[in-house]
Amino acid sequence: MKSEEIRRSFLDFFKSKGHAIVRSSSLLPDDPSVLLTTAGMQQFKKYYTGELSAIHDFRSSRATSVQKCFRTSDIEEVGDNTHLTFFEMLGNFSFGPVGTDEPSDTGKEGYFKRAAIHWAHEYITEVLEITRDRMTVSVFEGDHEVPLDSEAYRIWHEEIGMPQEKIVMGHRSDNFWGPTGNEGPCGPTTEIYVDGVEIWNLVFNEYYREANGHLRKIENPGVDTGMGFERLVTMMQGADNVFETDIFREHLARIREYVPAMETPGEHARVTRILADHTRAAIMLVADGVRPGNKEAGYILRRLIRRVLAYQEKYDIHADCFAESMPCVQEKFGALYEALHRTKEIINVIEEEKLKFEETLSRGLKEIEKYKTLTGEDAFYLYETFGLPLDIILELAGPTKSKGIRPQEFHAQFEHHQKISRAGAEKKFGGHGLVLDTGELKAKTPEEVEKVIRLHTATHLLQWALREVLGREVHQMGSDITAERTRFDFSFSRKVTPGELKHVETLVNEKIHEDLPVYYEELPKEEAIQTGALHGAKQKYPEQVKVYCIGSKTSGGVVSVEFCGGPHVEHTRVVGKIKITKEEAVAAGIRRIRAILE
Repeated sequence: MKSEEIRRSFLDFFKSKGHAIVRSSSLLPDDPSVLLTTAGMQQFKKYYTGELSAIHDFRSSRATSVQKCFRTSDIEEVGDNTHLTFFEMLGNFSFGPVGTDEPSDTGKEGYFKRAAIHWAHEYITEVLEITRDRMTVSVFEGDHEVPLDSEAYRIWHEEIGMPQEKIVMGHRSDNFWGPTGNEGPCGPTTEIYVDGVEIWNLVFNEYYREANGHLRKIENPGVDTGMGFERLVTMMQGADNVFETDIFREHLARIREYVPAMETPGEHARVTRILADHTRAAIMLVADGVRPGNKEAGYILRRLIRRVLAYQEKYDIHADCFAESMPCVQEKFGALYEALHRTKEIINVIEEEKLKFEETLSRGLKEIEKYKTLTGEDAFYLYETFGLPLDIILELAGPTKSKGIRPQEFHAQFEHHQKISRAGAEKKFGGHGLVLDTGELKAKTPEEVEKVIRLHTATHLLQWALREVLGREVHQMGSDITAERTRFDFSFSRKVTPGELKHVETLVNEKIHEDLPVYYEELPKEEAIQTGALHGAKQKYPEQVKVYCIGSKTSGGVVSVEFCGGPHVEHTRVVGKIKITKEEAVAAGIRRIRAILE
């Protein structure tokens, strides 16, 4: 059976049992307890709790769906025979109250264990035509909190006729599911295996786990089943792995046209699989409204895009893997997910991220080439300076050069960095001594630190814009930045006109909106001075200094170059929007501007 036929057969089967076919929800769930959609039941949580009515919304207490899902925990494992980032889940659901629970009942009332188990068996043996001798099942053995699921055992053994030796008692880690997130419906499960491979998990939501850990019975129990679509297709098509099914066949063939030969077939297969998986997954995320960023889902998307770019650079792949993948993804999923047809928008989002990272990647690669071997501390330096995640560093460096990297060393450095970033008044950022309780930057809480960092980057742009509008006589004479505002003192011989101030404000916001990269280089002091970087003529600097740059050397040019110890945002759009609130004289030949973020 083709994958499209399998997907349709599942939905049609449960439609015949009174289920409403519900479209997949977004990969961005309406659920603050989870980052991305990971299960079919996620969009139905409020129907299990009674907050929403399935009868009202679906005209049935039964639903079935093919849900887009995303796995973020094992991205590094992609490339083997089993792991994917984007995948789909087949599911059927009952929201109660339970009616007859008879398998023959194809009405609109809810059902529970009896109907769910009988229908699962019917679909497998009659629709998919898999013989029972290939099947085994498991049921929850019980523990201190929840008893043995004797009902599920009885249905399988006495009603279905499954031999005792084919019914396995499973512990909580295997046969108790949920909740999705910190709280939600949960309960014992029965799992169905074919040829020893788990293909279907039937969850019986008898309980609700509170955020405080308390477990309570649900008045109207429900059913939540999940069957991995890719795993089912692999089995039905007799393939060794999902990448040999029609889900990936055309996509991989296209990618292979551009990936050069490698020393081993295994390495070539791994690289092409990673490129196919990551391009598909990134396109799906962008189509659902995710945008690259440094937090949450945006960070996942950024990581996928940058990993693809790193592989293209490492293996000298000249084709644009995203552009080549787009038609394949649309052909396979376009009829299901309309957002995929916003081709220009999706490609533009990815292109913007590519432009931001290409220079960083190039600079990072040149730096990696300087090392004979890398340590964990070296890897963190590459991460902090060039924005290269550890997995990309490992890939780019190769097994020989990266053999000295101990992940625990990297993570120790990272945790130390995070501790500094969260610092209050007593904590210091690196460079030449910028602190958060004295001098230029002031903040007391992590929230204030974040605002101060944004305003710090805005202040660099403010000095650049002042010099653009007023001339090169403008030089910084001091600054003071809090979470509420920035105060910037500069040399200038007269009052700045309202029109000039408006022009300065517009220039700053334009550069913020362009989302320019922000990065630094560590240089010997005299070499840094020769670059033309702005610095205090009378200020003492160490022999090695940081020079912060805003803008791209290869795209649009660098607009700001200054001696600075940081910290700054990574891209200007994070800053938001600046508004100049006041301009005044503070001394002869020295003016002061105050500005806030809107």
